[in-house]
Amino acid sequence: MIQLLVTDRNLNILGDPLDGWTALTSELNFIVPAAGSVSLPAHPAYMELLQPGARMVVIRDGEVWSAGPLEQPQDYTWDLAANADGTVKVTFSDDLARVAGYLTYPEPAKAFNAQTTTSDVTRKLTATNAETIIRTLVNENCGPGAITARRIERLVLDTVASVGSNRTVSTRFEPLLDACRTAAAADGLGFHTRQVGDEIRFGVYAPVDRSGTARFSAGLGNLRSVSFTMGAPLATSELVQGGEDPAQQVGEGDPANERVYVEVASGAATDWYRVEKLIEQSGKDDADGELTQAGVLAFGNDNPQASLATVTVDTPDLRAGRDYGLGDRVTVELPTGLEVTDLVRTIRLETTPDGGELVTTVIGDSDKTTTTATVRAVRDLARRLGRLEAR
Repeated sequence: MIQLLVTDRNLNILGDPLDGWTALTSELNFIVPAAGSVSLPAHPAYMELLQPGARMVVIRDGEVWSAGPLEQPQDYTWDLAANADGTVKVTFSDDLARVAGYLTYPEPAKAFNAQTTTSDVTRKLTATNAETIIRTLVNENCGPGAITARRIERLVLDTVASVGSNRTVSTRFEPLLDACRTAAAADGLGFHTRQVGDEIRFGVYAPVDRSGTARFSAGLGNLRSVSFTMGAPLATSELVQGGEDPAQQVGEGDPANERVYVEVASGAATDWYRVEKLIEQSGKDDADGELTQAGVLAFGNDNPQASLATVTVDTPDLRAGRDYGLGDRVTVELPTGLEVTDLVRTIRLETTPDGGELVTTVIGDSDKTTTTATVRAVRDLARRLGRLEAR
C-alpha cells in the first residue's frame, strides 16, 4: 500500500494524504540523491500544497520509502478532454539532495564573507576514521554543528556505525557530497538520509558482499536485461603532482615551495599496456598519504573498462531491501555463462493504483537510468568543476 504525504521543511504534515494519483516512480540511489515523480489530479487543494520548500514523503507498507524536497513542484497540463482540474506532475528527491546543495567551507564556523582573506585555507581532517570524516563534514557544513544560516531543518547525525579505516581528506569549497565520496571511496562506504519520526537522519554504512547469496540470471527468473562491455584501461599509472604550484611560489630554494611527485600503479599494465595520466593536486603533500589516495581514487574511473548495466526484478526468493541493499555486491550470470559481480546502484519502485507494484534493481552502471536534475548536477562534472574552482 502506498501513501503520499506533503510536509514542510520541519516535517510538519500539510493537508491530507494525496489521493487520486495515477503513476508513481521512486528511485533510491547509492551515494547519490533519490529521484521520483508522481502524477496527480490538479485539485486546488493539492496545488496549494505543492509549493517551493515542500517535501514529498512516500510511505510503502507503513514504512518511509523515500522522503525529500520537491524539485519541480508543479508541471501542469490541461486540455479539453481532460478532467476539469487538469493534471500536475511532481518531481521530487530525498533529503540527500539538500546535503548536495552545500560546499565545504575551509572555515565552517565562519560565514562565507568572514573566511580568511590573507591566504587560501584548506579544511584538513587528518588520519581520522572515514565515517568520522564524512559525519564531521556534514555536521559542520549543514548539520546541527553548522552556523545557523547553513543548517538543514531537522537534520541530525544517525547512530555511529563504526565503519571505515583511517585516512586524510583536504577540501576547500568543494561540493559537499564529493568530499564525502572521497572519504568513502577507499572503503566502499555508503551514506544516506532517512526520515525517522520528526528527524532527518544522516548516516554512514558499510555495504555487504552478498555475491554468494544474491544471484541474478535468466534461469532464476529475476534478470530482465543486461549489457556488458570490456575495454582497455584509461590509465595504469596515476602520476600525482602535489606540493606548491610554481605559479604561486614566492621564493626559490624554500623546501615548502617544492613539488611532490607520487606514482600509483594499478598493475593492469601487465595484462594490457602502460597508460600514464597526470593528476594535479597542488597544495597537498603525501605526508598523510593524500597524494597516494588521490591516485587510488582515480583508478575508479581509469581501471580496465569492464562495464555492467543490468536490470533485475524482485522475486519471492530474492527481494531488494530484504536480501540486499544499495551498495551491496551481487552476482549476475550472463547468458554467455560468464559471471560478473558488481554493486547495486539503484532500487526503483514503479506503481499505479490498478497495475500494482514493480520493484527493479540496477546493478552496475546506473548513468543510463538516472534522469533527474539533482542527480545529474552532483555527478562527475560537478566534482571536476568543484576541484578547479577550489584552486
